[in-house]
Amino acid sequence: MKSKTFRNWAFTLHRYLGLAMGFVLIIVGLTGSLLVFQKEINDFLVAQQFGHISPQEVPLSLESVVNTVKAVYDSSGNDLKLNKLYMPSVPDEPIMFAFTAPNDKGIDVIVNPYTGAIMGERSDTTLIVLLYQLHYALMAGDIGMTIVGIIAFLSLVLNITGIILWPGWRRLIAGFKIKWNAHPKRINFDIHKVAGIIAVVFLTLTSITGFCWNFYNFTEPIIYAMTFTKQQPEPVSVPQPGQFPLRLREQLKIGDATLPGAMVRSISFPSKPEDSLKISFKLPQENAERGQSNVYLDQYTGKVLRIDNALKMPLGDRVLNSFTPLHYGTFGGLSTRILYVFVGLSPLILFITGFVMYQHRYQEKSVRHNQVIELSKKRQT
Repeated sequence: MKSKTFRNWAFTLHRYLGLAMGFVLIIVGLTGSLLVFQKEINDFLVAQQFGHISPQEVPLSLESVVNTVKAVYDSSGNDLKLNKLYMPSVPDEPIMFAFTAPNDKGIDVIVNPYTGAIMGERSDTTLIVLLYQLHYALMAGDIGMTIVGIIAFLSLVLNITGIILWPGWRRLIAGFKIKWNAHPKRINFDIHKVAGIIAVVFLTLTSITGFCWNFYNFTEPIIYAMTFTKQQPEPVSVPQPGQFPLRLREQLKIGDATLPGAMVRSISFPSKPEDSLKISFKLPQENAERGQSNVYLDQYTGKVLRIDNALKMPLGDRVLNSFTPLHYGTFGGLSTRILYVFVGLSPLILFITGFVMYQHRYQEKSVRHNQVIELSKKRQT
């Protein structure tokens, strides 16, 4: 295929993919920009709704707090089940308990870690949850999730064609230059090319990770196969007749001994007799905000069923764990998170500038077409 023909093909594909997917990419991008700072947004909303916590020297034991909260909600008559709890990451944050009801609706219970006082509760359909649902599924359930997954793949094609068309391959400096004193048409084009080439690497990362997440059952085995990694079986507890689950204090002691120096970030409680208890940790060397190390215990005996040390995981698991920092820009701290806010805004910028270029091109074609018709009429007369 000749170079000019190939570029024309890439240009046509790039133009119509951008126009067709523009509105969805704008929604996904804008919600993604907000989700980059989801923790800060959530912490602010919690503080505004439930008040601030005054740190004290020593918090209560986690077991006593859990027992107090469970006693209140077990006797509420609402048939709520404790699903998970999230530990505070700084001294003035609360512990958050996630309860679920038989209808799959749930509530978040906010608790003071120093006094054990229940500060209040809220629906688990929070602003952050709504942003997530809009971001990865357009609030349309499984159908929306499939649509966004397909668009994530097509946006990868959009990124590749954009790279092919970038004028900087001819003159590197020109590819990054915006002529602000030029005609508005040229300024629009320059903004499009510069914004596109700056964001393209990060848009590609978000497209790949978004596609893999939305089609996780399809992509997970492929990633394990490509990295020659054996997928670990799901840990299970062995129920014993008449045996009750081990006390949380003892389970935490076992977990702490398994990953010395790590901090507990969350605990996932068993929902079935054969489920394990999962304690999530953050090791000092980990960059992930809430850590990616886990210890799975038999809920009855405390036997260690599996250890996921984020620093020693097999390649396939490390690839999967890299999706979150690559998708939300948390891999480089505050600087990359701020950069990802721009990355989330770039679909809006690129769509507007792309649409303006399409209009100009359409108007020029229309003018040329009218000129041909007028010339043809003059010749006939």
